[in-house]
Amino acid sequence: MLTPSEQTRYQKHLNLPEWGLNGQLTIKNSRVLVVGAGGLGCPVLLYLAAAGVGRIGVVDPDVVDLSNLQRQVLYTTSDIGQPKAKAAVAHLQRLNPDLRFDTHAQALDSTNARTLIDAYDVVVDCTDNFGVRYLVNDWCVALNKPFVYGAIHRFEGQVAIFNAELADGQRGPTYRCVFPESPGQMEIPNCAETGVLGVLPGVIGTYQATEVLKLLTGIGEPLTDKLLMTDLLSHTSRTIRIRRRADATSLAQQGIANRQKPTHAGNDAPKKITARSLADRLEQGERIFLLDVREREEYDLCHLDGAVLIPVGMIAATAAADRKRIPTDVPVVIYCHHGIRSANVANYLYTQSGYTNLYNLEGGINAWAQQIEPEMATY
Repeated sequence: MLTPSEQTRYQKHLNLPEWGLNGQLTIKNSRVLVVGAGGLGCPVLLYLAAAGVGRIGVVDPDVVDLSNLQRQVLYTTSDIGQPKAKAAVAHLQRLNPDLRFDTHAQALDSTNARTLIDAYDVVVDCTDNFGVRYLVNDWCVALNKPFVYGAIHRFEGQVAIFNAELADGQRGPTYRCVFPESPGQMEIPNCAETGVLGVLPGVIGTYQATEVLKLLTGIGEPLTDKLLMTDLLSHTSRTIRIRRRADATSLAQQGIANRQKPTHAGNDAPKKITARSLADRLEQGERIFLLDVREREEYDLCHLDGAVLIPVGMIAATAAADRKRIPTDVPVVIYCHHGIRSANVANYLYTQSGYTNLYNLEGGINAWAQQIEPEMATY
C-alpha cells in the first residue's frame, strides 16, 4: 500500500480514474534503467522520480561540463566536473527520497549490458551513442525487455517503444527493424558538434517518460508499433506505423555474437590524451603530429600551432592515398572542438587503415582553451 506521505505526494495521480491506486502501486513496484543522463536523460529521470517509479538505475560514464547546462536541466553550475550519474542521483534523492536509485557511473558495454538490463523491467535509451543503442536493442530482444527510444538532432526528435509485448502476446518491432545496421563512425552526427536547440531534449525526454509510464500502467496507446517524429521549428509531428521484421531476433543475436568476437584492440588501439599532458609533451620538445579534423572555417577561427587540417570528410581518401600526410612513426594527436569527431576519426584510422600511433585529445580544442590557453577564443 501507499504510505500517508505517498498518498499526499501522488494525490493528483490518484485522482485520475485511468490511473488510480492500482496504477500508482504498479509504478511504485517498477524498475526502470535509464541509459544516459544527458539531455534526454535529465527530463526522463526527473519525471520518473517525480511519478514515483520505485527503483531507477542511472547509467552514464561522463562528467558534467559547462556546455551541458544549456539543455541538461538536472545539473547546476556547482556540478561541473562531477560524474553525471552521481550528480543526477544526488538531485533525484532530494526530489523523492522514498525511491531506490542505482548509480552506475560507467559505460554500458558488452561486459555489463546483460546484467544491468536484466535487473530492470524497462530500459530507456537516452544515449547519443549508436553502438550503445544497438547494444541496448540486442540485449532487450534477447531478454524480452521493452525499451523506450528517443533521439534528437538540431531541432528534430524521434520517440518509439521497441520490443514491447503487444496485445496478442507477440513482441513489437525492434530498433533494428527500423535501422538494421549502425552507421559508420564517420557518418555519425552528434549534438556536441552539430548543435541542438536546448529545449528539444526536454520535449523528447518528456515524451519518453510519458511512454514509460503508459507502458508500465497499461493506460492509453503507447508507441509500441509507431515512430513519432517531431520538428520544433515547424511545430509539426507525424507518426508512422512500423512492423517487426521476421529476422528481428536473429539480427539481435548476430549483433551480440559480433561483439563477443575477439578483436585486435590492444596496446596499439587509440588512446586518450589530456590537454595538460599534450602541453607537457610538446614543451619537452617531443615530436607530435597534430591533426585537426574540423572544417576550414573552424580551423581559421582557432587552432593549435603547427596543426595540419584534414576535415573529417577527407580523412578516408587521405588515409588511403597518402600516409605521408598522416605519419606512422610519431604520435598522432587528433582533435576537433569537443573530442567527438576526433574520437570517430581515431577509431576509423585504427580499424580501417591500421594506424597504431593515435591519440584523441580529450575535450578537444575547447579543453585546450580552458586549461592551457585561456586567451584563445573558441566558438
